[in-house]
This record gives sequence, C-alpha cells and structure tokens, in this order.
Amino acid sequence: MNLRTLSATLWREWIRPLALPFLLITAGKSAIADINYVPTGSMQPTILCGDVVFINKLAYDLRVPFTFSRLVHWAEPARGDIVVCFSPQDGTRLVKRVMGLPGDTLEMRDDVLFLNGVRQSYAALPPVVTRDLSSAEKAGAVFARESLAGGRSHAVMALPARPALRTFGPTRVPEGGYFMMGDNRDNSHDSRFFGFVPRRAIVGEVKSVIVSADLDRWLRPRFARTLSRLE
Repeated sequence: MNLRTLSATLWREWIRPLALPFLLITAGKSAIADINYVPTGSMQPTILCGDVVFINKLAYDLRVPFTFSRLVHWAEPARGDIVVCFSPQDGTRLVKRVMGLPGDTLEMRDDVLFLNGVRQSYAALPPVVTRDLSSAEKAGAVFARESLAGGRSHAVMALPARPALRTFGPTRVPEGGYFMMGDNRDNSHDSRFFGFVPRRAIVGEVKSVIVSADLDRWLRPRFARTLSRLE
C-alpha cells in the first residue's frame, strides 16, 4: 500500500466518520454545556481541589460556538452566582463568584464585605460544609456563612496567618463590568488584583459538582460530593 492509498483509507475509514461527531461535541462544549476540573483551592470550602464541576453555558445567553458573539440573550449574572470567566489580565479560565454587579460599590475591611455601604451579615457555618477539607486546612482557617443583599448566602473562609489583601476599596463597578471573588478570601487571585471582568468574558454558570477526588489521598472518591448542587 502506497502513501496515497494509505492516506485515502485513513480519511475514508477513520477521519471522515469521526469529523462530524467531533465537531458537534466540541461545539456543544463551547456553547451549551461543559465540565471544568478545579485544581486550586480559591473557592474553598464551596468547591474543593479535585472537584469536576458542571457548567451551564446557556444560563445567560446562547453564543456562536468558539466565539464570544451572542446569538440570543435572556439573563444577566446575578450577585452570588458561581461562574466561569476569563481573566482580563491574561485570559486564564477561572471559576469565581460574582460579588459586584454594574453600579455596585464594594469595600472590604479585614475580610468583612460592605456592599453599597452596607455591611453584609455573617453567621456560623455548619461543620458538614467543611467535612471534606483536611485537618490541616481546617486548623488554620476561619469559616462563616456570608449573606448578601438580596437574600443569597454562601460559605466563605479566611486564613488569618497568611499574608493577604483583606482590606480594599471602596470601588465602584463600571457598566459592563463584574467584580469576582473567591470564597477562600485570603487565597484567591480575583478582581481585587486583576480588576473588573467584562460581561462578554463570563461564559457560563457553575451549577453542581459531578465527581470529586481527594488529591491528598491517592484520588480517593468523595462520594458525598458526587452530583451535589452548589450554592
């Protein structure tokens, strides 16, 4: 079999039959739904290292696959949503929480959030929320449930012994921009450092954990997190 015949055979029997399914799958991942492996702890204790999360890319709009162009728009990110976005600093794909909407004024004082001049409320966090963190991670952390204006609440953590940016602002979110933060407030590279995320760079909402594995224990499955909803 010569090279030309081999190439024709590969195209006819392997490449061409797989081309359309591959295109449909990648287009769907780009515009409809996707998964994201989380390698860092910036969203702990809500999302842990080793989680694989589900991204609803139809949460806010329908986009042309492989682009930022919108075909149809039906919603905007809400304060408290967990989203996938791209850093305006270097284009890195990130999982962060929307903390500031266009027109909001945000300020932090010693890890306490003030939204539009109003101190947000904090309460004790039930131990079940942190059950999958290691003993070392829990020993050096302070946990709380942060309630935002509008009624939504979520878990946050602070690391008092770690050098961090705990105080900033007040800063006003411009039109078309969103202020992102990680729930692990003292260990998150977010809008405090790279600025506001433009609306077009928010590509979907993170809704749940599909599967999870403990990276410190030989990838031991965290069955309790499988198919669990995030808040």
